[in-house]
Amino acid sequence: QVEVENAAVVASGSQELDEAAKIQEMHKQNEADMNMAGITNDVDMRSVFVGNVDYGATPEELQNHFQACGTINRVTILCDKFTGHPKGFAYVEFAEPEAVNNAVTLNESYFRGRLLKVS
Repeated sequence: QVEVENAAVVASGSQELDEAAKIQEMHKQNEADMNMAGITNDVDMRSVFVGNVDYGATPEELQNHFQACGTINRVTILCDKFTGHPKGFAYVEFAEPEAVNNAVTLNESYFRGRLLKVS
């Protein structure tokens, strides 16, 4: 950040000042991206992957299946971007990381007649 500020001080023309402003903006964006990476890691620590999900399953049904594990923030069933059809797997995000351990105990449990893979 000091280098960016020094670049602005040394700049003599408006073009150099514009360049310094762009560098400062890029620096701010990088800091914001790094903050988002921390948030993403937190979400990952509170989420489980659920494979072999029945194609007709709804997020509400999955939420009911995992609700005993802990408070659920979100259930995401991934779909093909071209057809819109479910891909057969999902992510369950919990409010607390401890719930992930409970959810993993549901690995190889039956859901809509299929054996789930939870990790």
